Amino acid sequence: MNVYTTDSIRNVVLLGHGGSGKTSLVEAMAYVSGLTSRIGKVTDGTTISDYDKEEMKRKFSINTSVVPIVWKDTKINILDTPGFFDFVGEVEEAVAAADAAVIVVSGKAGVEVGTEKAWELCEKYKLPRMFFVSDMDVDNASFREVVETLTERYGKKIAPFYQPIRENEKFVGYVNVMKMAGRRFTGIGEREDCEIPEYCQANLDIYREAMMDAVAETSEEFMERYFAGDEFSVGEIRAAMKMNVEDGSIIPVSMGSSTELRNIHNMLNDMVELFPSPDKKECAGINTKTNEIFQADYNFSKAKSAYVFKTIADPFIGKYSLIKVCSGVIKSDDVLYNSSTESEEKLNKLYVMRGNKPIEITELHAGDIGAIGKANCKTGDTLSTKAAPVLYGKTEISKPYTYMAYRAKKKGDEDKISQALAKMMDEDLTIKAVNDAENRQTLLYGMGDQHLSVIVSTLAEKYKVEVELDRPKVAFRETLRKKSDVEYKYKKQSGGHGQYGHVKMTFEPSGDLENPYVFEQMVVGGAVPKNYFPAVEKGIQDSVTKGPLAGYPVVGVKAVLYDGSYHPVDSSEMAFKTAAIQAFKKGFMEASPVLLEPIATMTVLVPDKYTGDVMGDLNKRRGRVLGMNPAGAGKTEVVADVPMMEIFGYNTDLRSMTGGSGVYSYEFARYEQAPSDVQEKEVAARAAEA
Repeated sequence: MNVYTTDSIRNVVLLGHGGSGKTSLVEAMAYVSGLTSRIGKVTDGTTISDYDKEEMKRKFSINTSVVPIVWKDTKINILDTPGFFDFVGEVEEAVAAADAAVIVVSGKAGVEVGTEKAWELCEKYKLPRMFFVSDMDVDNASFREVVETLTERYGKKIAPFYQPIRENEKFVGYVNVMKMAGRRFTGIGEREDCEIPEYCQANLDIYREAMMDAVAETSEEFMERYFAGDEFSVGEIRAAMKMNVEDGSIIPVSMGSSTELRNIHNMLNDMVELFPSPDKKECAGINTKTNEIFQADYNFSKAKSAYVFKTIADPFIGKYSLIKVCSGVIKSDDVLYNSSTESEEKLNKLYVMRGNKPIEITELHAGDIGAIGKANCKTGDTLSTKAAPVLYGKTEISKPYTYMAYRAKKKGDEDKISQALAKMMDEDLTIKAVNDAENRQTLLYGMGDQHLSVIVSTLAEKYKVEVELDRPKVAFRETLRKKSDVEYKYKKQSGGHGQYGHVKMTFEPSGDLENPYVFEQMVVGGAVPKNYFPAVEKGIQDSVTKGPLAGYPVVGVKAVLYDGSYHPVDSSEMAFKTAAIQAFKKGFMEASPVLLEPIATMTVLVPDKYTGDVMGDLNKRRGRVLGMNPAGAGKTEVVADVPMMEIFGYNTDLRSMTGGSGVYSYEFARYEQAPSDVQEKEVAARAAEA
């Protein structure tokens, strides 16, 4: 592939709801631009960007892939992202590497939750964007309805650039609003002039007026001309539109059909002409040597630096680190310094990725996207020169809150599984594997049930290891509520030395649930010699790791040794430790023992219309709503304390309640006494297990 300079590069991320047609649009653009000679289909598993076995099997995107397309001597790096919410980490990585976005909306399904989430991401990263209404060849697709919904939601900045012409339910052409001209499709990327149909006129006037208003507002001179009734030339409109799209004051709406390859050429033209090149965007890091800000700004003349925005770790194609060059020109024989690991890296080879196909290249200019093979770096690392070491801020990735316990199906596979998961965690930062030693379980975290199912499937397919998922155990605690006074004598006589330890102890709540126990002694007159006190405490220390009620760790106990007796020959540390353990068991069970359950503080962000449903559901989960705060943009933040055991399955329920628009997060808050029914159930379950 040729080398492209910064001004001839566009980095465009495709966003949208699952199934809106992003991957099909990539295929259409690749075909129209001459990159491919046949159109792949998602249903057949033959697309460039959905190359993973899981994607082919499930017929939707799971990973972000890069497909560079050349159009009008400009390289457009298309970042095709998944639309399902479980793979949001991939989307966030792609958005951080892009300089502009195309939000794909199905003309058939209309504006969906994924459309709104895409818009919110663009707002967060201040990305210039346009909408592409797909499926225009489908009978019940309505461009007008999509435009009306978008205008209702996002205001006057929504500006349709084209209007479809339909005849006998077929998509046969379009009206170019900028040129006020009709075009009829004659072949792939080919069209001829035609009359604008009468029925298009009403909507066309509205679209044209919105466009002219936007042009007029770009300068005082244009405003005067507009009010004087002057017509703007196509060149003037184009220039004004470019400015408006870059600053986000205009959001163009395009449309077409990916399956019939209609109006795709205009989409490519608009990307090249209206979207900014990387050097129009700011980009800054810290020079770790001088502690000064390094203003990279995708300037090719500055010291070389790059950010690793994604990792591909595939057992079949190897490991590739996807980079975006932030400054300078990176060459295939460069030695780069990794500020995160403080080590140097010889590149050997430099690539651009086309889906999963690495294409070797000699150099990458500032603003371009490429890949390094077999590099010792991770997502979020910065590569620069040792003379000017730079560190860029890491991309903010969503935290996983859905988790299940997992175990190997085959004994002895544990090591293989942890190695495979480590590779997968390098690739996908929203996967987390945690060892919960307390409950003797290993936990697998993901963004949702679908994500966890893909992880299990990938382990089996790619890494040839099988795991089973199970409901995770909750980390209860045990404590006591009353005071007990017990005595225990441990006496054992066998040939030779016997064993003798005798303790009298009280057990009561310490009032501190952070710590397992407090040990005190109030022995008078040497009834128990001082040298046995540590042995008694060791007995208590061993006892609190596994409580007598249900085998959970004990907290908040005050143990006082106040009396006892000893034998000058038979007493030993071991005997006193054993006596203390037995005294603890007896004393704990006599002091009204209870189970404590972990409580999490949960924050749920939902559109206002769903607040009632969410609060009702939280009440069912024994949640206590602490407050409701308006979060702007028609959303409410609900804060509640919810028992951890009731959070299981919340992700799926929240999505079905809110049509996918609700998001939540939680963190551990404290322990509270579990209700008696929960306690009985748990104690019985543990007894059955034992």
